[in-house]
Amino acid sequence: MYYRYRHEKNAEHNTGLDDITVRTWSGICVVLVIAALMLTGCLGVKAPVVSRPAAPALFVDYQRTGGIAGVNDRLVIFDNGITLVSSRSTSREILLNQSNLEQISAVFDTAEFPLLEGNYTSRHGGADLMQYSITYQGRTVNTEDTAIPPSLEPVIMDMNLILSAGLKNGQSGFQLPAITL
Repeated sequence: MYYRYRHEKNAEHNTGLDDITVRTWSGICVVLVIAALMLTGCLGVKAPVVSRPAAPALFVDYQRTGGIAGVNDRLVIFDNGITLVSSRSTSREILLNQSNLEQISAVFDTAEFPLLEGNYTSRHGGADLMQYSITYQGRTVNTEDTAIPPSLEPVIMDMNLILSAGLKNGQSGFQLPAITL
């Protein structure tokens, strides 16, 4: 009986306004949430452009392999001076300054590296010959002992000096050896 009385009392006072008010406020809230989400991405504030430094370009890639000991040494110099030296047992990073890079360029210029052929191989071959692969300014020259052109000998000698000094001392004691011009 109480339930019926309560239900009838509520029915008398229920004019439908409660239902409309709830729907209206729900709709307004939904519209406001959607508007807020849309405006957060459209405030006219652009994210700052992050510029990444250009990747360093390859300056010199020198590799010597073979010989009685079966060496596999590599010297990779980038145009920003970062230099990687590695052998079978050691790998180090050293930093050359701009003056060092200019000295190295002078050695390659003196050798007239762009005018060299791509391959110089020994006619007689040999099991214990050292092979050299040298890339400079996008040009690669391959050679081996007993077939090295005279103009390339100073380049190989200087690359060997840099490679040996880098493997021996690392960055802490690294000084570019006196290179020949």
